[in-house]
Amino acid sequence: MNWAAFSSAEPGLAGIVEQRFRAFTHHVLATLRRDGSPRTSGIEVRFTGGELWFGMMPDSLKALDLRRDPRFALQANPGAGTDMGGGDVRIGGLAVEVGDGDPGKAAYTQEVEPPEPFHLFRTELTEVTRTCVEDDTYLVVQVWKPGVPVRTLRRT
Repeated sequence: MNWAAFSSAEPGLAGIVEQRFRAFTHHVLATLRRDGSPRTSGIEVRFTGGELWFGMMPDSLKALDLRRDPRFALQANPGAGTDMGGGDVRIGGLAVEVGDGDPGKAAYTQEVEPPEPFHLFRTELTEVTRTCVEDDTYLVVQVWKPGVPVRTLRRT
């Protein structure tokens, strides 16, 4: 499921998650190395054309990881200090590389104007999670998976 479909299915959670990612430029992407161990890398993400996009330098390790195994986890920058306004948000999914002849890459290039050449991946979401504190009392965890409404857990 792409970002537009998620936003349509769960507009409230999608709005909060997108706002958290737009609050800062740099975030953390986790990919899998050839030996299966995790690799974390800084990344900038874009929400445009109903998609969540990852653009990367040519032959970067994270791009090579995603070409080999498309699974990823993405965590929004928590920001400075202890106030994580909007909570902690994470997205899991699959990254699908978009080639040079694809109209999606042409539209992305026109809008973003990234340095050429570059790798571009659109995302297929498998999980979105938000964790926050509510009323200074409850730890609230919201979890969404495709085809299932958001599940909310509250703990004291």
